[in-house]
Parts: sequence; structure tokens; C-alpha cells
Amino acid sequence: MQLFDRNNTRQLKYIRESTRRWEKMVSHSKFEQHADEKLLANVSLVRTSDRLKGVPQAIALLESNPVQGKAVVLKPNFNTADPAPGSTHNDTLRALVSTLKQMGATRVTLAERCGPMDPTSRVMKDKGIFELAKELEFDIVNLEELGADGWVHFHPKDSHWKDGFLFPRVYAEAECIVQTCCLKAHAFGGHFTLSLKNSVGMVAGKGYPYMQELHTSPHMRQMLAEINTAYSPDLVVLDGVDAFTKGGPAQGTRVEANVIVAGNDRVAIDAVGVAILRLLGTTPEVSQGRIFEQEQIARAIELGLGISSPDQIQIVTGDPESEAFAAQVSDILLKHR
Repeated sequence: MQLFDRNNTRQLKYIRESTRRWEKMVSHSKFEQHADEKLLANVSLVRTSDRLKGVPQAIALLESNPVQGKAVVLKPNFNTADPAPGSTHNDTLRALVSTLKQMGATRVTLAERCGPMDPTSRVMKDKGIFELAKELEFDIVNLEELGADGWVHFHPKDSHWKDGFLFPRVYAEAECIVQTCCLKAHAFGGHFTLSLKNSVGMVAGKGYPYMQELHTSPHMRQMLAEINTAYSPDLVVLDGVDAFTKGGPAQGTRVEANVIVAGNDRVAIDAVGVAILRLLGTTPEVSQGRIFEQEQIARAIELGLGISSPDQIQIVTGDPESEAFAAQVSDILLKHR
């Protein structure tokens, strides 16, 4: 590691027939890697309690613009309307949407569904998302309201999913995908919920069997990683200003971690996130063993979704306080290689 300062059955049949070509394309393209390919992942880190400043700073440190001239589909974390990190903070959304537009995104569309408790429309209303969308001029797609033509059927190769799952067409056909996740433990089998697990909100929820299959499977954490083979994000922003070190996902033991992390490699982002949770003091499940042997991360590596070693992470910072914190994170990442 290096530190740098700088009716469902009929619907399913229709969806499978209409998306076979897309599924074949995905399985033969960007998720295959050569064994001798040496990947390096830049992960920026900013120590701050100010999301409005920290989000653009973290993105700028990456010195890359994957959104210029593209229509962006944005995936937040709206499991519930609970305050961050129970859900994405509105300041994070404000900063992210504004930054994406300044970087030249031609359009921003927020596409999301919530968890099992409340309708997604109510969660968005309670969070003030409709007002925010009007103010910042971004579009909203409520995945919970999609009809049959809004989904594609995706079946990851050699996966633990019985017959794959439905994935939103808005993401399958996106020019550019940006994801923002929170920093928290997960008390219902995931162990932690960062960028990989945030993708669960892309799978069809209410009225479909996939969430029951996922949450009753002994292979839940592997299946979480397998969802991610359906897409590849161009940018991930992890809001760790507040964290749940225990409990989660809606409520938990809250800690002010005061950190924003960004990159485009989900394995690297989640490894850094787990290291930060360990630094803060977290659950035995998250604390034990090598970070890269955590089941979500290990399965993601097997699937070629990102780097395979902490030595391939380059943490980029832009100030002494962030650099010092990054050094602590790096030590934890490298401790049990």
C-alpha cells in the first residue's frame, strides 16, 4: 500500500427474453481480468465533518473525470429515512450532484428503492428528496414503481443465486454510474454495509422473491458481492462523517468518524471502510481475521471486481490531518496480510 498526499412469472419471462443479449455482453466484458494484470486503486481520503466541502475535495483528489459529457445515474443509500448513516445525508447528495454537474455531467438521475418497511416514495418524501431534486434539477426514478420493461434479468455465472435476479434497466443501460454509500456495520447478516452491499438496492424488492432468498441464504455475503457483477461504477463516494460501529443498517452505535472516501474500486473502498471501522472499534465479525478474507470482499475478488491485495491500494490525501489518519488506516490494512 502507498499513501499519497494530493403478474411476476409472465413478467420474468418477458424480461429474460428481452435482455439475453445484454446479460451475455456483461459476462464477457468488463468483469474478466487477466491473471497477470496488476491493478492499482486510488482511494482518496479527506478528514472532515463538513460534507459540503469534503465530497468535492475527495473527488478532486482522484484527478479523474469519468462523468464529463455523460448522463449519470446516481445510487444513494435510502434503506430507510433514518438520519445518516441510516441513510445518505442530504448534504452528501447536494455536494455530489453539484460536483457532478460542475464536472460536466449532462444529466443526473437518482434511481433507488428503499428497504422492506416503508414505500420508497414515503422514504424520499420524509427525507426531502423531491424538494432537493427540484432545487438541484436532477431526475428521480423510483425503482419500486418500475414495470416489467424497467427490469433486465441478470444471472451471474457460477453464483449462489438460484435463478439470478432482476436488475434495473436504468442502471444496465447507463452511460455512467455513481454510487454513494455510508459507513456502518450490519446486524442482519451482512456484517458491514459499504459499497458492495449498497448494490442490494438495485435488485427488485417488494413483490419479488429476491430479498427473501438473499436474507435466508447461508451464502448471503457471497451473494451480496455477486450482485455487483451486474454493473461497474465510475465513481464511489463513501460518507463516513458519521458511522455505525455496531448495529446497523438503520440505527446503531453512532461515532463521529469525520472522513470522506472516494474511488472507483469497490474492493478497495470496502477494504478501507472495514479498516476504518476497526480503527473506531467495531463488532467481532468485522474485527476478526484478514480484511481481504471478509466474505463480501473475498467473493468480490474471486469475481474480478477489483484489486486482490492491500498493497494495491494507494490512499491519496491533501492535508496533514488526512495523511495521518490514512497512515493509521494503512497500518490496519497491512497488519494481517
